Amino acid sequence: MKHKLLALDAGHPGQMDALEEHFEIIRPSKPDPERVIRDHQNDIKAITTYLTPISRTLMEFLPNLEIIACGAVGYDHIDLEAIRERDITLTNTPDVLTDDTADVALLLLLNVARRAVEGDAYVRAGLWKNGALPLGNCLAGKKAGIVGLGRIGQAVAQRCAAFNMSLAYYGPREKPDQPHEYYSDLSAMARDCDFLILTCPGGPATKHIIDYKVLEALGSNGFLINVARGSVVKEDDLLAALSNKAIAGAGLDVYEHEPHVPEAMFTMDNVVLTPHIGSATIETRTKMGQIVADNLIAHFKGQALLTPVT
Repeated sequence: MKHKLLALDAGHPGQMDALEEHFEIIRPSKPDPERVIRDHQNDIKAITTYLTPISRTLMEFLPNLEIIACGAVGYDHIDLEAIRERDITLTNTPDVLTDDTADVALLLLLNVARRAVEGDAYVRAGLWKNGALPLGNCLAGKKAGIVGLGRIGQAVAQRCAAFNMSLAYYGPREKPDQPHEYYSDLSAMARDCDFLILTCPGGPATKHIIDYKVLEALGSNGFLINVARGSVVKEDDLLAALSNKAIAGAGLDVYEHEPHVPEAMFTMDNVVLTPHIGSATIETRTKMGQIVADNLIAHFKGQALLTPVT
């Protein structure tokens, strides 16, 4: 008899095909997804999610829940306190999306600096014949400050170095094995940098660490790049800084209330917006889906997990 698995989203390429061989998959469906879960609540032993939140309430509703397999690296959308209290196993998908997310950070950085998205619209609208696009900013010789020098932050640093940029980083502690300048004060680093690139984890420890004070320190010639989590930035303060020209612009892949993006940003020509595509390649998402499936299968076979969150 197959264990019942609650799938809160469609999963990554190939993920559900791999899981259907081993599990009875419960998919909450309209018009009454809660009824679907209620009909199976005592039998559901596992949950899989990508970015769909998992609350304490949902966990309490499933008395025999054993494992949550998160199809992302970050898990700040899952109630960790409730997991600890219930001793529920949690897995994620680290490492495989490092390069893709770092690539998106550079995509955003290049686009806001060289006005590529704006230039594309300029050409398509037939405006080039009326005059040249306003000048952009070069990267060589500029200083990038990375907030969170983990795997993704280090991959971003490598890419920035290839553009002849100087590097600094901020985090909870200095990393002696890293050659870049370390700042223990986030505002001080922002003040000294041309680009502030966010690659830190989400969660309570980093919630709203980028506020108006930090953005004001970044200054009217500085750009913010966020491929971390939307919760890291106090979005109202960012809107104010962009409107007031307190910063030069922003490149954003993540938002505080996804998938809702402040409409005020839609008309700002100094902002580049992408829909959380940090890991959105066929190759990487397929690997992520396989990790989710392998973790779940291993758990119920009593085998060691591939990527447990400890």
